[in-house]
Amino acid sequence: MAYAELFCQSNFSFLTGASHAEELILQADFLRYRSLAITDECSVAGVVRAHTAIKSHQLGVKLIIGSMFWLNKECQVVLLCPNRQAYAELCRIITNARRRSDKGEYQLSEWDLMSIRHCLLLWLPTQQTYDQKWGRWLAQHHDGRLWLGIQRHLGSDDHTYLAHCQQLAAELQLPITACGGVLMHTATRLPLQHTLTAIKHGGSVNALSGHLLVNTERSLRSIDKLSKLFKPQWLQESVHIAQRCTFSLSELRYEYPSELIPNGETPMSHLRKLVDYGTQLRFPQGVPVDIEETIEKELSLIEELNYPFYFLTIHDIVMFAKRSGILYQGRGSAANSVVCYCLEITSVDPRQISVLFERFISKERDEPPDIDVDFEHQRREEVIQYIYQKYGRERAALAATVISYRFKSAVRDVGKALGIEESQLDYFIKNINRRDRAQGWQAQIVQLGIEPNSLKGEQFIQLVNAIIGFPRHLSQHVGGFVISSGPLYELVPIENASMAERTVIQWDKDDLESLALLKVDVLALGMLSAIRKCFQLVERFHGERLSIAEITRRQDDANVYSMIQRADTVGVFQIESRAQMSMLPRLKPASYYDLVIQIAIVRPGPIQGDMVHPFLKRRNGEEDISYPSDEVKQVLERTMGVPIFQEQVIKLAMVAAGFSGGEADQLRRAMAAWKKNGDLVKFRTKLVEGMLSRGYEEEFAQRIFDQILGFGEYGFPESHSASFAVLAYCSAWLKFYYPEAFYTSLLNSLPMGFYSASQLIQDAKRHGLTILPVCVNHSDFDHQVISTPNGVAIRLGFRQVKGLSQDSAERLIRARPIQGFHHPTQLKQIGLNRRDIELLASANALQTVANNRYQTRWAMMDSLSDLPLFHNLTEADIATPVNAPSEVQTLLEDYASMGLSLTQHPITLLANAGVLGRFTRMTQLKDKPHQSLVTVVGVVTGRQSPGTAAGVTFFTLEDDTGNINVVVWQATARAQQKAYLTAKILRVKGILEREGEVTHVIAGRLEDLTDSLHGLQSKSRDFH
Repeated sequence: MAYAELFCQSNFSFLTGASHAEELILQADFLRYRSLAITDECSVAGVVRAHTAIKSHQLGVKLIIGSMFWLNKECQVVLLCPNRQAYAELCRIITNARRRSDKGEYQLSEWDLMSIRHCLLLWLPTQQTYDQKWGRWLAQHHDGRLWLGIQRHLGSDDHTYLAHCQQLAAELQLPITACGGVLMHTATRLPLQHTLTAIKHGGSVNALSGHLLVNTERSLRSIDKLSKLFKPQWLQESVHIAQRCTFSLSELRYEYPSELIPNGETPMSHLRKLVDYGTQLRFPQGVPVDIEETIEKELSLIEELNYPFYFLTIHDIVMFAKRSGILYQGRGSAANSVVCYCLEITSVDPRQISVLFERFISKERDEPPDIDVDFEHQRREEVIQYIYQKYGRERAALAATVISYRFKSAVRDVGKALGIEESQLDYFIKNINRRDRAQGWQAQIVQLGIEPNSLKGEQFIQLVNAIIGFPRHLSQHVGGFVISSGPLYELVPIENASMAERTVIQWDKDDLESLALLKVDVLALGMLSAIRKCFQLVERFHGERLSIAEITRRQDDANVYSMIQRADTVGVFQIESRAQMSMLPRLKPASYYDLVIQIAIVRPGPIQGDMVHPFLKRRNGEEDISYPSDEVKQVLERTMGVPIFQEQVIKLAMVAAGFSGGEADQLRRAMAAWKKNGDLVKFRTKLVEGMLSRGYEEEFAQRIFDQILGFGEYGFPESHSASFAVLAYCSAWLKFYYPEAFYTSLLNSLPMGFYSASQLIQDAKRHGLTILPVCVNHSDFDHQVISTPNGVAIRLGFRQVKGLSQDSAERLIRARPIQGFHHPTQLKQIGLNRRDIELLASANALQTVANNRYQTRWAMMDSLSDLPLFHNLTEADIATPVNAPSEVQTLLEDYASMGLSLTQHPITLLANAGVLGRFTRMTQLKDKPHQSLVTVVGVVTGRQSPGTAAGVTFFTLEDDTGNINVVVWQATARAQQKAYLTAKILRVKGILEREGEVTHVIAGRLEDLTDSLHGLQSKSRDFH
């Protein structure tokens, strides 16, 4: 007996389906089903995963694309796609239904179903009185394409339901087919399905018994069992319907918009003209012969692989940004080509990086071009709206991002579903150290009070594990656009995003890649906002017009690299983290390509693959460089025989192990996802045996495979690193030559980067810059560079005041008298509300008017000045002296209102108060011998626990002289977990270690001193 399952929902029917699409298709193949239809509710979000699983595992089962809908909460239908036209029709119906409603909802209309001409329909009666009405209505409009679907879930009224369906079929003369209404791939998922139902209804499993499945019959069942439940002709009809469904997702083809091509031009001729124009801009002295040859080679490859539309689309978008004064930078293997340099997509000069790229587009792997374009994060929305306006919402939409359950959301939702108190769940979440690899969360939660042998405790642990990774909802991708020549909804459904004026498709970037559908990445980068603002300040104060391309054309600057080698890189793009700063004095970058390596080497991939130390030894002449063959030398020579970049690892598989282009692409995909599915391991035999058969030694072959495992999903592409290195150098150059403009621009671009406003200001003060406070009489909304009798200074702006809106700040600035305000009551008279004035008082922004924040508050309590008769009262008329706040009160309120203080550093205050005892400041550590016992104290500004660090956490403590690096081993963290996780001010006793110019403290004892400044509202960057 044969069977095809025609009604099956995956976990993309959010909080309903209890299995991944991949699990369902694998189980259907195991059970020897002929076909499986994935029919999520008003969605095709899960179908690509099932399609990919069939290809990856070479399954025999056929995938049918479909979707289930409710009309008016009365009529349930499943639509199936027999051909490409039906698929386009289904996507249109889903799009219309989704676009009528808010995100996550849909509204199907009768017209949607009446207009169907190609899809096949299964009608699923609900055993209600209105069944006959809907049955007649459907039969009237869909004769020959409509079946009545019978499900056997063995409920208490199963026989009544069966008789009802057969009677309807006879009356309406409809053929009957068997279907399962499947929600799970196996019966063991029933507890998880119950949990999902409870989450969906916002209650506990025990309180929702009426909504829960009563048995496991909504799982994929064996054909033997199905043959006992359904008549043979019903099972056979399911196969007959499946045979009519021949459509496959592999039929989808992508077409780029054509309006960018002028009349009389072909895409390729137009692209060549744009490149010719660009060469005159980029090479005003004439194009070197080798560059000219490279351009021709690249253009020929673009033409051969039919990608001119892609490059023209990217060019059009960046030209809009250029016209609008929006800074941007392209990156990726194709972006770092001479063609993209001439099209002004990137500022990377090919003469600086000609050594980097032996290929432009991977013809041998049949990969599409890789171009991401970063725009200023504060202006990217302008670029997005330009795309929508140019192509319309019918033809342009963002890719989706699947928001899945992670540990915290899983604990919270599963816990509520099982009836665990919310306060207890909060306690679990706050006190579990997820970075403790030796002691998993399951063991820790037992220590925190869950009884593992109880039914609830066992279910809780099992269900949290099961639900992690389940999709929760679709969100918008950070900037991946899909743009088409015809209606996009004929390719994939479109729905509303939660953000106004945004629409997203129902597939994510991995789905698009699986189907070889190209997307245009329009990304946001905070550093570009900061650099553009810095350029404007430099021009205003120094009269020098700068650009990224101009700075890179000046070649490597020894002064800038000297600063980088000292790890003086707070605020510098990509090389500002604790790990990067530790590497800089060891690698000592002195050129652009050194920066390319620096950015890529401090990544989990190279570190886990054990590539960092061999590279440093070879660079320092401590280890010989050797290559087992000329082919390997060609791939690894530029990185001294050590694979550092993702491209090198893939290329090694091809030249050393004989991988074909297609196999290399599978390896790349497996690398990207191996932490999730472990697929990389199956490549070991082919890799090792391929190398052995080509004469390589087994030790070399095994080392390469181990390095590939280390790379895993963390390998960093050389092409991206090359582009990031340009911005890293540019930001370092600005920091060295124009520090006041650099820091001001960073502060005006927050939130971004690695450091808070407080840390940036501390670093600026260490560089000798003067910082002036927020002031109602002198500040603008943004921070400013100003001239003073003692030189330039940075004046803090109203944007630093927490809670103060830009509208309120601008109202104050517009109404500010030329001579300034003289009394706090004047702020009330210009229309600022009491809350805004309170915020300004807390930030001590009225210091020039009322001496201190307490005096301001006292003045604001006076109600006489609110009356028109008394508007002319002077300060002397109503002034009452008020004691000024103490140093501690000033510091605490500074941090509460602005997140920083310009008065005293918290450590200075505590040291002067005598509560810290003896300790060593950061600037004194250089005088301490290696492996000496030290005590350090600081505000915790960062906790990092990289996946590569084997349980080690790196703390950054800020004292009043600088930042101190502290290493906390796992055993120390576990023994002193409260201080480790929650301290804001920390005293550390430990051993000083020094390697070259890198100094850090190995923590022994952690002591939480936060209570010594009770109420300090500092923030640390934890575990990013």
